[in-house]
Amino acid sequence: MLKNFSIKQLIIYVTVLIIVSNGILYFLHDFAKSNLESKYISMIFLIIAIAVNFYMISYLLERFVFRRIKVIYKIIRASKLTDSEKEAEDYKKLTLKSVNEDVVEWAKNTKQELDEMKSLEGYRRQYVGNISHELKTPIFSIQGYLHTLLDGGLKDDTVNVDFLKRAVKNVDRLQNIVEDLEIITKLESEEDNMEYANFSLKSLALEVIQDLDVIAEEKNIKISLKESADQDFMVNANQDMIRQVLNNLIVNAIKYGSDNSTIRISFYDLDTQVLTEISDKGIGIEEKHLKHLFDRFYRVDTSRSRAVGGSGLGLSIVKHIIEAHKQQVHVRSTVGLGSTFGFTLNKVNRG
Repeated sequence: MLKNFSIKQLIIYVTVLIIVSNGILYFLHDFAKSNLESKYISMIFLIIAIAVNFYMISYLLERFVFRRIKVIYKIIRASKLTDSEKEAEDYKKLTLKSVNEDVVEWAKNTKQELDEMKSLEGYRRQYVGNISHELKTPIFSIQGYLHTLLDGGLKDDTVNVDFLKRAVKNVDRLQNIVEDLEIITKLESEEDNMEYANFSLKSLALEVIQDLDVIAEEKNIKISLKESADQDFMVNANQDMIRQVLNNLIVNAIKYGSDNSTIRISFYDLDTQVLTEISDKGIGIEEKHLKHLFDRFYRVDTSRSRAVGGSGLGLSIVKHIIEAHKQQVHVRSTVGLGSTFGFTLNKVNRG
C-alpha cells in the first residue's frame, strides 16, 4: 500500500504514525497518575507536540530526502518527455511505486544504450582498422612500383611496362574501394528517397546473367535459372539497385565457386513477397564467419579474397540495398558444398 502513496501522503503517514504512537504511550502514562486538570493540560501539550513534530518531520523528510528524490527523478523523467509533456507533468502526484518503476526502467535502458555504444565503438575501431589495411595494401604496392621505376627501372624494358600495369591495377583497386564507399554513404543518406517501380524480376536476372556470362566462362561456370523458376514475378523496388544486388551476389558466387560448376538462381512465392536465392557449388563458409559476412571489409580468407579481387564491400552493399527496401537478406552455407544467398522483395499482385 505504501508504494502507491504520493510523497506528501507518505510524509503524513510516517509522521502521524510516529507521533501518535509515541504520544499515546506518553498520554496513557501521564493520564494514569494525574488529576483532571493535569490531564487536560497533558492533552493540550500532546496536540501541540503532534503538530510541532509533524511539521518538523515533514520539513526534514521534504528537505533532505524527497527533494533529492524529486531532482533525480525529474532528470530521468525529462529525458523521456517532450516539452509539452514536461509542462503538464505534476510531480506532486508522484508515488514511490511510479518512481521506482521509472528508475528501474531508466537504469535498464541506460545499460542497454551503454552496451550498444560499446559495441558500436568496437565496430568503429574494427572498421577503421579494416579500411586502413585495405587502403594501405594497394598504396604500398603502387609506392613500391613507382620508386623502382624512378630508381632506374623505367629504363629497363624488362620491368617498366609490367610495373606500370601492376601500379595501374592497384590504382583501379583503390578506385573501386572509394566508389563502393560512396555507394554505401549514398544509400545511408538517401534511404528514404529511393524511387520504386514495378518490374519483372526474372527478366532482370536474365539480363544480369547475360552480362556476367563472359566472366563465368573463364572458370567454365554455368549460370542458370532453376527449373522451377519459370514463373515470372513482378516486384516493386528500385530496379538499378536490385540489379546491383544480383550482380554482386552472382560475381561473388563466380569468384568462390568451383570450376566447372553451376550457379542457380531461384524464385519462391511468399504470398506478399518474393524470395530470390543465388546458390553456388563452391568452397563454402564456416558457420563462425556467417554473421560477419555482410560487415564492411570482412574477409573469410584474407589472402584468397584479395587474390580474386574486389573491394571487400560487395556484400555490405547488398545488405544496405536490401535493408533500404525494408527487406531481409540471409546466407546459409556448408563447407565443401557451397553457399546460398537470399533476399526478399515486395511482390506486385497482378489483378
